[in-house]
Amino acid sequence: MDHPQQAPRADVSAVAALDEPTRMRLYEHVVRQPEPVSRDEAAAALGLARQTAAFHLDRLADESLLDVVYERRSGRTGPGAGRPAKLYKRSTEQVSVSLPERHYELAGRLLAQAMEESEATGEPVRTVLHRKAHDLGAQLAGQGGTGVFDLLERHGFEPRHDGDAIVLGNCPFHALARDHTETVCGMNLRLLRGALEGLGTKTLQACLAPSPGYCCVRLEPASPPEGNPVGA
Repeated sequence: MDHPQQAPRADVSAVAALDEPTRMRLYEHVVRQPEPVSRDEAAAALGLARQTAAFHLDRLADESLLDVVYERRSGRTGPGAGRPAKLYKRSTEQVSVSLPERHYELAGRLLAQAMEESEATGEPVRTVLHRKAHDLGAQLAGQGGTGVFDLLERHGFEPRHDGDAIVLGNCPFHALARDHTETVCGMNLRLLRGALEGLGTKTLQACLAPSPGYCCVRLEPASPPEGNPVGA
């Protein structure tokens, strides 16, 4: 959720790529080195054929587990200096897989931002947290998708229809919500209210409705405005 462009399936694929023993050894060797590693260096260090090392290193790069850089190791430049070598180093991308999907980093960022702004302005921390969570929900809603159900699925809430309501089979902040229920569930409620507002959804409203096995927030059919009964 904090990095919605990174699909969970991509992280799963990256982790699965490390299941191959030779590939895992190469990955561990490269990330331990202080400088980028060439195919020849990696092959020599692990006693592999250069072609084998190249194949696995490129697979690790394809999965965003390693970054590729090009450097001239000779230090020479200009004509006759030769082509830059293809080198591998630890990726700047972070790969994380959690099943069911969790987003503790997102919660940590929201809480840290709320604390810092509260200290700077004197506004209560919880008030700032609710506002920032609402704004983030609206931001997530603006990143594309087909509607509420799609957004909830993309961010790990595991939505399910329950009549006209939507219940959430997974809480992305589960452990935090268990230990700090009022703070985290309040944050989650404002996040989903912001998402509904960002989507322009007027038929559903986010409500606190804790229930064993479900997220503390439930999306209920919105009540019609007072004085404007259904069918009027």
